[in-house]
Amino acid sequence: MESQESGTPVLESRRARREAEQGTRRSRRTPAQVTGAHRWAPRMAVLSTLAVATIAMPLSAGADDGSGGATPFDAERGPAGPSALDLATAASTAPAVSESVAAAPRVERTSAASRSFDREPLPGCDPTVRPSGSNGNLDPHGLCELWQPGDFLRPDAAVALSALNEAFRANFGRDLCLVSSYRTLSTQVSLKGTRGAFAARPGTSMHGWGLAIDLCSIETGSREVYAWLNENGTTYGWANPPWAKRGGGGAYEPWHFEFTQGVEEMGGA
Repeated sequence: MESQESGTPVLESRRARREAEQGTRRSRRTPAQVTGAHRWAPRMAVLSTLAVATIAMPLSAGADDGSGGATPFDAERGPAGPSALDLATAASTAPAVSESVAAAPRVERTSAASRSFDREPLPGCDPTVRPSGSNGNLDPHGLCELWQPGDFLRPDAAVALSALNEAFRANFGRDLCLVSSYRTLSTQVSLKGTRGAFAARPGTSMHGWGLAIDLCSIETGSREVYAWLNENGTTYGWANPPWAKRGGGGAYEPWHFEFTQGVEEMGGA
């Protein structure tokens, strides 16, 4: 009992000493520290109030909307609308076409070259037909009229020349110009009287067999055109014969072209 009673004053003296030390520390604080402590006290109170309100508002909103306590920030709820992958892989949708546009007829375009090859050069001209009659007196029903009205040739020669003319038109944009083609016997006689050596003896001319033509000066006078004709004419069986060339066996006639196959059939050179 004595020890306890004697210990009480000791404890009290220690407590008094600590309180005295704390009082001394408070008395040593500067006015700025005291002022700062007073300033931070209300700020901490405001921040604590805002934090409590921020946490409480979502919880109360979730409880009121009947969603079972879920919040707008719930991690399991995905974003609304299509994703970037959906937009990138989605098929494009074209606007609807009006009925008037859909009902418009479609136009198929074909090139001039294809139309040229599809078109028959001389409709109704049978190249296997050989007209009856003699030189300058051939049956006119067995001949084929060319693109120039009044000009006729034997059918096979006419078809070959027409094919050459198609190629000529594709290259130069116009038809070949002809001075003459088939000649009757009376015409041969007349020309022999006026042209002399430049006309064959009547009844022997290849014009009388419907196998020769004479070109206009517009063709023979153009170096480009005439070179083209000499280069491409043989492809279609037409050529300026050797005797008609410069230095040949006959009169120089660069305008005179013959259907080579037909001339050979007639025994001509």
